[in-house]
Amino acid sequence: MNRVDWDVRGLASPAGVVRVPGDKSISHRAVMLAAIAEGRSDISGFLEGEDCLATMRAFQAMGVSIARRGDQLVVDGVGRDGLQPPAEPLDLGNSGTSMRLLAGLLAGQAFDVTLTGDDSLQRRPMKRVIDPLRLMGAAIAGDDQGRAPLRIGGGARLAGIHYDMPVASAQVASCLLLAGLYASGETAVIEPGVCRDHTERMLQALGAAVTRTGNVVSLAGGQSLQGGAIEVPADISSAAFALVAGAISPDADLLIEAVGINPTRTGVLQILRSMGAAIECRNERMCGGEPVADLYVRGGPLTGIDIDPALVPLAIDEFPVLFVAAACASGTTRLRGAAELRVKESDRLAVMATGLRAMGVAVTEYEDGIDITGGPLTGARVDSHGDHRVAMAFAIAGLRAEGVVRIDDCANIATSFPGFETVAGQLGLDVAVRTGDSA
Repeated sequence: MNRVDWDVRGLASPAGVVRVPGDKSISHRAVMLAAIAEGRSDISGFLEGEDCLATMRAFQAMGVSIARRGDQLVVDGVGRDGLQPPAEPLDLGNSGTSMRLLAGLLAGQAFDVTLTGDDSLQRRPMKRVIDPLRLMGAAIAGDDQGRAPLRIGGGARLAGIHYDMPVASAQVASCLLLAGLYASGETAVIEPGVCRDHTERMLQALGAAVTRTGNVVSLAGGQSLQGGAIEVPADISSAAFALVAGAISPDADLLIEAVGINPTRTGVLQILRSMGAAIECRNERMCGGEPVADLYVRGGPLTGIDIDPALVPLAIDEFPVLFVAAACASGTTRLRGAAELRVKESDRLAVMATGLRAMGVAVTEYEDGIDITGGPLTGARVDSHGDHRVAMAFAIAGLRAEGVVRIDDCANIATSFPGFETVAGQLGLDVAVRTGDSA
């Protein structure tokens, strides 16, 4: 396997205008729902990252015509019941979103299918979707620990359930709503906290009747979707790296264009603003049911804060780079209620704590959180453990580090942010890529 490592050095403060790739969560859902809709869908802004491409390839393997035409992805939907059995297991690479959402969508199909992925994905917990899908009548099984590969038996008769989620999870909620399209009766998901609502927004945009009452979202089974134009905004999770780059750089003057600001995703804005970051939303508008804005950030001093646990699900993917902001702030930033970070692509609490300590930062790690006391950063060698968001977070830390930050195992950055090296250059970083055979 070809290994990719980076040497990163800060050269200048971020300035000017940047554009980051399309939203990963919305790109996944756009392909999934367009594939089972009636008629053609034209998707603009689709993220050409490995995770989203894994979703696209899975539907191509199930008989859906998907083609790139100009700057759009054109999907010829096969309808709710038009998917065909794949010739072999669907390999979803490193994408937990693909696996958990497809588990729901495929639970009501007439054919057997197996969902697999790379070593990292096969270590991630899947019982959170297996258990409620079984309550709906799905024939689904993982290994003896409930992990992938997931084997889904065809021909199951699903029945809607009212499911009280033990932990707020947009992937679980989306999985059950997609299964609910194939179930008899009503499927309702009761959310214990704020979850991303991209699935229900896109279902509605493609013609489904979805009801939300407080923290309960529901739909009736048997509904069909209609294809159409789908616009994917820039991903706020990718924009977070530019936002933190601007916030930690004293002379920064940066505009990030056309970023999705769905209120279930804006925890990173709230946290950075609470730390003192100067961030403005400009040119706010709606695109395909999703709120969008240009984000303007100026550099300035940051102060450590106690992060409200209610913001954790609103910023769960952004914490690696938020930890870098905390390392550059005066005082201590405290996070609790974030045990979910231990079961991402890596144990993000442990991996970030180890890397920040190597850079001279005072860090205390807890079972469900972390304390980070800001101070000077030094160059160091850090290991991303193959986690794309961790690798990019340490690259951003290079803006404030004295010396070179050497980041091991960066190949997976393409899963969510293709072209990151180019954007990093626009943010004032010099990235030297080293390749070779991994051990």
